[in-house]
Amino acid sequence: MDDTGPKQLTWRWRVLAAIIILAVRVLGWRIEVRGLEHVPARGGAVLAFNHHSYVDFMMVGWPIVRQRRRPMRFLAKREIWSSRKVGWVVRWAEAIPVDRGSESARAAAFAAATQALEEGDLVAVAPEQTISSSFELLPLRTGAARMAQQAGVPIIPVAGWGSQRALTKGGPKRLIRKLPVTVRFGDPLQVGPDDDVVEATEELTRRMTHLLHVVQETYPDGAPTGASWVPARLGGGAPDHAEVLREHTERERRWMRSQRDAGGSQDHHRADGGAEPA
Repeated sequence: MDDTGPKQLTWRWRVLAAIIILAVRVLGWRIEVRGLEHVPARGGAVLAFNHHSYVDFMMVGWPIVRQRRRPMRFLAKREIWSSRKVGWVVRWAEAIPVDRGSESARAAAFAAATQALEEGDLVAVAPEQTISSSFELLPLRTGAARMAQQAGVPIIPVAGWGSQRALTKGGPKRLIRKLPVTVRFGDPLQVGPDDDVVEATEELTRRMTHLLHVVQETYPDGAPTGASWVPARLGGGAPDHAEVLREHTERERRWMRSQRDAGGSQDHHRADGGAEPA
């Protein structure tokens, strides 16, 4: 692990940060951040965040870039690179592409993320791998734990809430003014060289679930009954989590069958957690 010092913000990262800061100020979004002290000022760490909107990466990166003055490497789905709207963003941010359709590409993404961690970078991962339409956590993949274990760095659980009101899968994509957004960074989780990554992922799930419930239950605008952006568990109008989970599980089964039919192996050394393209 390289902990000689924080990686510097490049001019491209500074331009990206300026654009995001300007957009947030124009829209009047009220971003409340707690627990940033858990993000190391130097050296590598995995940032594992819940995936509920298309701008999760921006909310995770906002306090780290502004206050820690550190850039990040995001794992993102390969499709984003071909987007005329946002493809330049992932290129400028030196994001790591994840292609689930190719075993060699998945292995390459895992290797690139692990190397970045070993060199002292912060790597942000969405372990659910896709946006949860119920706004509850979907099952986490073990990629975050495996990367952290191999690189010898901690995992920082992160929970965000609020941005799904503006930009989420299947919902209206509108830029709401004066939107409150909450971001919480939790205590670091260490994954030792002999630890079971499945058990570590279960512990990460518990920590992320706790953080998510905290940000949901303390959100400044509350949890209006029937609101589409509020989980059914809190009386909201979001899809029932059990049904979302059932559909997610079935999609995963179909994908695994297609991989077997195509002759692909189920090599566990692959990258998980690419964020969704807009």
